[in-house]
Amino acid sequence: MGVEVKKDWQIAPMETVSAEWVETVAELSGLAMPEWGAQLLWQRGLRSPSALKGFLQAGSYEPASPFAFGEEMEWAVERLILARERHEKVAIWGDFDADGITATAVLWDGLGQFFSQDDRLSYFIPNRLKASHGLSMIGIEQLAADGVTLIVTCDTGSTNPAEIVRASELGMDVIVSDHHTLPSERPAVVAIINPRALPQDHPMAHLSGVAVAYKLVEALYERLPEAVSRPLHELTDLVAIGLIADLVELKGDCRYLAQMGIEQLKRQAQTQVPSRPGVAKLLELCKRAGDRPTDISFGIGPRINAVSRIYGEASFCVELLTSQDVERCRELANKAELANARRKALQADVLKQVTQKLENSDLSTLGVIVLSDPQWPVGVLGLVAGQMAQQYGKPTILLTLDSPDAQGRVFARGSARSVNQIDLYELVKSQAHLLSGFGGHPFAAGLSLPAEDLPMFAAGINQQMRQQRGAQRSVPTLKVDLTVTVADLGQDLFRQIALLEPCGMGNPVPKLLIKRCWFKNAWHQKLKDRTGRKVGYLKTTFLLCDESGEGEAEFPGLWWGHYKEDLPSGMGDAVVELDYNSYSSRYEVRLVDIRAAVGKAEGAERSHPEWLLDWRITEQPQPDSTELKELDREATDLVLNDCPAQWEVLQLWRHQATQTRQPVALAYASPESIDPIYRWRLLLGLAKHLSKVGETVTLARLSERLEVGDRTLSLGLIALEAAGFTIDRSAMDVRIRYTPEKAAAKQPQRQFEQRETRQPLARFLAAVQEENFRRQYFYRAPVSTLQAAVGTDE
Repeated sequence: MGVEVKKDWQIAPMETVSAEWVETVAELSGLAMPEWGAQLLWQRGLRSPSALKGFLQAGSYEPASPFAFGEEMEWAVERLILARERHEKVAIWGDFDADGITATAVLWDGLGQFFSQDDRLSYFIPNRLKASHGLSMIGIEQLAADGVTLIVTCDTGSTNPAEIVRASELGMDVIVSDHHTLPSERPAVVAIINPRALPQDHPMAHLSGVAVAYKLVEALYERLPEAVSRPLHELTDLVAIGLIADLVELKGDCRYLAQMGIEQLKRQAQTQVPSRPGVAKLLELCKRAGDRPTDISFGIGPRINAVSRIYGEASFCVELLTSQDVERCRELANKAELANARRKALQADVLKQVTQKLENSDLSTLGVIVLSDPQWPVGVLGLVAGQMAQQYGKPTILLTLDSPDAQGRVFARGSARSVNQIDLYELVKSQAHLLSGFGGHPFAAGLSLPAEDLPMFAAGINQQMRQQRGAQRSVPTLKVDLTVTVADLGQDLFRQIALLEPCGMGNPVPKLLIKRCWFKNAWHQKLKDRTGRKVGYLKTTFLLCDESGEGEAEFPGLWWGHYKEDLPSGMGDAVVELDYNSYSSRYEVRLVDIRAAVGKAEGAERSHPEWLLDWRITEQPQPDSTELKELDREATDLVLNDCPAQWEVLQLWRHQATQTRQPVALAYASPESIDPIYRWRLLLGLAKHLSKVGETVTLARLSERLEVGDRTLSLGLIALEAAGFTIDRSAMDVRIRYTPEKAAAKQPQRQFEQRETRQPLARFLAAVQEENFRRQYFYRAPVSTLQAAVGTDE
């Protein structure tokens, strides 16, 4: 990877979330005791039941009306209705990236309800290798020659005033639907529907191009419901693909549409006759089930984007996404798959060349990386620029050089990507006097300029960066959400993390820190395309290990773009993302970053316990173990005979060890599994007995009798209240009374409130089961792991 730049790990502080918040998350999510999920949601600013409900449940969210765009939407709908009545020819002008392709497909399917396709409705997408984003004079004149009188753009058009004027001169009206930066003056269009005209806190303020196109179709559906034969929600899978593949914040209507779209996408993989056979084939090729946002970001999205990057011409992707011809879709999907394999090879090659160029640069003097090469393929420059920006913590601009034009001029053309919340659009805009073309948003942009002006451009944009940031060093940052162990990884943690999905800009995939871990069984390979040819794109697989399990916990993982030799040979701290691989039917981690363990040299030996002794009774004692334990008994008076189920128990014993300057001996046997149903019946029996005799009981006595911890007992009391008991609590004891009138009052509601009455009992049963797991953990975990987790009492 060339020059290594150490990232600044920003570990989120562990805020204490209340038991009430955990219970709120449990109730709305259906998960038992989602403590990690509650922590993550709290960190992301979800702190009220109403906000959480709209965030977790798409059905509880009220999307904004398409007419919230105001008169611009009204004008657009009126003009489309007029075009329908007049039998005009309408052309959709799209873009060649995933957002633009899906936006074109949404308008093709959506407007196709009102205009006959191929006869009165057509679409045009520029060739990525021959043209840039946006409208072009050549394309405008071609549409006019074809008899088009109305152009509807999607994901483009906001910054093309000259082309719009030319369209008007040729007798064509233009409706712009876009999400890129608005011009200072409104162009001469019938309507311009752009969320950037809305307030920043508006629920539609962050819509991408495909979502804006969807809102336009939605408005037309509302005005002409009698003309519609296809449900609007069938477009949402296309919307989700474009939204997640593009760099927009998934909140408000964006999140709602992505949630709805993933549900629709999932149906494509689960039905024998999918409504979009092309989408189903793409899911099959990328070995995805369609039920995860990553199925788009790592599967469908890259394949759609790869088509224009490799072939230039991407119009067939619209056919791939909308056609009902199964054989044709299979052919086009295979073509997209091959393009993606070639894209990976090109990307790896260009990344290597860019890294080599940087090795000869003084990075400390650069605020913005600007590099060019005439051999670089323009199609992958944005991807590589994004990789470099993340690796070095600096906005990156990569350009290729075109062949000389008729006047002998050479132009540089390429892509820019930002990092660390730096507004790239404004940064590049500061050099507008040197540019021949430019468009984008704060995170990504495309640009072109005369090659002879490149040195001046690089100097100018770096000067602008210094003026904005001063002497502040730009260091790549990595925000870490949770600190966990390898034993924590798996289904339970994954389901809690998945509460945040779909993730994207403003709501990134949670990053997990695993301390003092190591790797084994590492193996790397170069991926192959469908023809069997290696594409030079690396993937390293491994087992991630630490001491949090029985002897040694292991968990499968992978690291993209790295050799196995890049993994440290000793112990380190790792930041990972937890994912589910539906093709392999397993949970796995993706390695994000790795460094030597804090305070320990690489490869250091694991420490011997200092305040814990292991006297636990094993099923197969080693020879002479009894004699050894008898000798050890002179070492301490602190003996823990009952297997704990909570970390707080060990913390109390640790405190005693510090006060008495003695170690604590773990001397408990293998714990018996506690049947949750039996514990509930026992609690009910105790409650009825206490109600009958009218006596109080201490919480400690109840907890001891049930063999459960304080929190589990509290959940049990809540379940009793839901069952018709009245609980009078004090600091030390409780009085339990059965109130028939209370139970009778609840009975008529139960058919309507089954979730509410069952949920407290479900949480109690889950808590008992959780204690079972924890007791097994405390019985099997090495004392070194327990000691390290509890720490010292200083």
